[in-house]
Amino acid sequence: MKSMIRNASVAAAALALGLSASATVRADDKPTLAFVVNGASDFWKAAEAGVKKAQGELPDYNLELKYPEQSSVAIQQRLMDDLVTAGVKGIMVSAVDPKTSTDGLNKIASETALFTTDSDAPQTKRVAYIGSSNVDAGKQAAEIAKKAMPDGGKCLGFVGLLGADNAKERIQGMKDGLAGSKIELVDVRGDDIDQARAKKNVEDALVASPDITCMVGFYSYNTPRIYEALRDAGKLGQITVVGFDDDPITLGGVKEGTVAATVVQQPFEWAYQGMKLMASYLKGDKSGIPEKGLIIIPTKIIGKDDVDAYAANLKAMQGK
Repeated sequence: MKSMIRNASVAAAALALGLSASATVRADDKPTLAFVVNGASDFWKAAEAGVKKAQGELPDYNLELKYPEQSSVAIQQRLMDDLVTAGVKGIMVSAVDPKTSTDGLNKIASETALFTTDSDAPQTKRVAYIGSSNVDAGKQAAEIAKKAMPDGGKCLGFVGLLGADNAKERIQGMKDGLAGSKIELVDVRGDDIDQARAKKNVEDALVASPDITCMVGFYSYNTPRIYEALRDAGKLGQITVVGFDDDPITLGGVKEGTVAATVVQQPFEWAYQGMKLMASYLKGDKSGIPEKGLIIIPTKIIGKDDVDAYAANLKAMQGK
């Protein structure tokens, strides 16, 4: 039920941020820039706030954040095609599966200014990527696990899109960070951003893999689903939980000690800086584009001692 409520709130936010793609070009004839996410998740609420802040500083543009109806390559591509048809001048996208989307992304890049965020598509003609180093984020997750499990153990990971670069890089980064330790990341289960399935994956693992001593939520909603499954099974505090991002359930778990710590990103900054970067680029100012096209916004570890200050700052950024 909580997942249904969360998804409903995300859908409502999507409607509030913009109507249909066909309505993107406004009567005021200002150029429009769009931020296209990879699926419905509360993770993107911070990006909504970033877009809103950028809008206040870019009065000559219309800025929008768009949610695809489902987290699929085809649906996301159709959304971007519709935006291009409607006359959008720039798109920043968290691609659902960059490796299978090269042709589609290149098509968009040939028709409008294309930037990537969250999950890069370096093999495409995108202008630049602005977001986290997912490899470094994975290494930080390994640091959390090593600190919480000095005697070693077996970790099982959970993620939305196994094929997305952000997932692959976080997983590889964690494996690299665990090398030489007594901790092993034995497997990662995908759920295609289906939150009911995400929780079911954890529930199934508790039955099928009783030797697992650690669980890692690689996407923002995975840690809350881990938390709920462990709570329902009466196993909170018995299995080490390593989190990603700053869902309120995750931060609550960090505060109470049932989540060891979480690696947080800065989607607010991705959106805020990304919208301004696209606007400058469209005006002919390319000075903000690095030679390799990579703008890395650092990730950081939030533990029990940091969580209250971090949560307060997050609310302030979102205007709450």
